[in-house]
Amino acid sequence: MGKDLAAGVFAPADRVTFRHQVRRCLDVFAQMLDQGAFVSRDGMTGLEIELNLIDQNGRPAMRNAEVLALLGDPAFQTELGRFNLELNAPPRSISGDGLGDYERDLLESLHRAAERAAKADCGLVLIGMLPTLAPGDLVLENLSGNERYRLLNDELAGARGEQFALDIGGVERLRSVSDSIVPEAACTSVQFHLQVPPDRFDRFWNASQAIAGAQVAVGANSPFLHGRRLWAETRIALFQQATDTRPEELKTQGVRPRVWFGERWITSVLDLFEENVRFFPPLLPILSDEDPVEVLRAGGVPRLREFRLHNGTVYRWNRPVYDVVDGRPHLRVENRVLPSGPTVVDLLANAAFYFGLVRQLAEEERPIWLRLPFSAARENFHAGAVDGIEATVFWPGRGETPVVELVRSVLLPKAYAGLDRYGVEPALRDRLLGIIDERCRSGRNGATWQTEAVRLAERRGRSRNEALREMLLRYAELHRTNEPVHTWPLP
Repeated sequence: MGKDLAAGVFAPADRVTFRHQVRRCLDVFAQMLDQGAFVSRDGMTGLEIELNLIDQNGRPAMRNAEVLALLGDPAFQTELGRFNLELNAPPRSISGDGLGDYERDLLESLHRAAERAAKADCGLVLIGMLPTLAPGDLVLENLSGNERYRLLNDELAGARGEQFALDIGGVERLRSVSDSIVPEAACTSVQFHLQVPPDRFDRFWNASQAIAGAQVAVGANSPFLHGRRLWAETRIALFQQATDTRPEELKTQGVRPRVWFGERWITSVLDLFEENVRFFPPLLPILSDEDPVEVLRAGGVPRLREFRLHNGTVYRWNRPVYDVVDGRPHLRVENRVLPSGPTVVDLLANAAFYFGLVRQLAEEERPIWLRLPFSAARENFHAGAVDGIEATVFWPGRGETPVVELVRSVLLPKAYAGLDRYGVEPALRDRLLGIIDERCRSGRNGATWQTEAVRLAERRGRSRNEALREMLLRYAELHRTNEPVHTWPLP
């Protein structure tokens, strides 16, 4: 979905042909698995980081085209809203000082981007959801200029056939409707990519699903939307609802949503791609000229473009990815559960926790998914999003337990062991996982800092909107220090 797409009107025959081609690609993919055609580099990772642009008053700045023109850097791309950017860090192994290299490169890239953004009279902020967004900001004219977003909007809105409805009940409640998918632009995320062996893909994906609730709980950073305090990680609910193509009748019939946690543990990556074909109609039936059967027969590596495009329109929280780099195919788990920010070092602490923990769980002789019901993993994910670092989750052998206790006593030791398996430099390992431990010990992550800062401002007599603006401007100052959020002072 990162590629530019030519806009057009799709005929019914296009969808039929595209569906057949996706199934053909799936057959070729299965042959490639049988032939052992894939490579896998231990510890090879990637990061995608979404950013927000704000003006001097903390309001969203609709200037991503101007900032990108000033940057001239292909690592930065548009995102859905005109106040969004995305930074793609060059892939690398996390062995040795790899995570430290990420930190240095990201800080340098963001510093350079901030300098260019200042020339367009705006700043950058890493946050899960801009608390100063208003409903009037999330309208069709603020969709990014790239034609692929308009095409995606038209297809999703057409599939929905009626307005998108939002109904998020948290500490407070928000109800609204939209004619477009632009409200999804409020969700700014980070995606972690981990290259894994095809014959062990199921173990890494299952492990990623098992820990998603704990990840969201300790990394929550999106408590406010349209002036309301909702979930600790409101981004989860908003993304699910803002792109839901199902009217109520289809929900009642059990049709799966395109933003999906899933419904079972898997035994092969094929399980996920076969679900894509069975459950999800094509959204963007754009056909390529490649004949994957002929490419494979000739000894080449097929790009499987229709297969990949279709997969990119199924928004799993842990998504399987097929890719070809330097002529060699590989598989990745794309972990999509976390918000952006609060700082680069917080983001990398979250990455270290994920990469280490999922590796250790994938290697254990008695896998956690044989003991943890899938429904419990899904409920943990919901609890982590709603309650954040104060959540209670279920874990085998411990029952219902506060997530901070589970992380400190069970999950962090496993994350340490997993990073050791990857050969991460011990001092760097200790620094990053120590941030997760201190978040849990102090009970403070991005969401709790934001809510406490707003509460204190309101106690001083500020209105909710004034409090949100003051909080965001202070947040923007502190996030530039790259000091972890649990150390931030409150106003």
